[in-house]
Amino acid sequence: QLQLAESGGGLVQPGGSLRLSCAASGLARNYYAIAWFRQAPGKEREEVSCASYLNNETYYADSVKGRFTISRDDAKKTVYLQMNSLKPEDTAVYYCAAPKSSWCRSGFEFEYWGQGTQVTVSS
Repeated sequence: QLQLAESGGGLVQPGGSLRLSCAASGLARNYYAIAWFRQAPGKEREEVSCASYLNNETYYADSVKGRFTISRDDAKKTVYLQMNSLKPEDTAVYYCAAPKSSWCRSGFEFEYWGQGTQVTVSS
């Protein structure tokens, strides 16, 4: 059973950077696509980015394109979200999640979720 754990959240000033990590466990190798979602108070959950397994296929929400970068280190079973030029509207709890598929756009539901990490962008 795949288990996911996020880390790296915190408080940062506008224009600053953070790198979130999503560590996978419970499998010898992480064959699943991994996505980052976020949810701000009073708002719906939003998919921020996704990285498929093996083919370097990645997706980004329009709101983060050019500022966020997703990457995988499959040897470490970890997926990173580098967040630059952060804005107050990026404030949210960030979750990593995986579908039962290696591909981001497989149509499978995201069944595996981490516990979330808080990102606060404020001066």
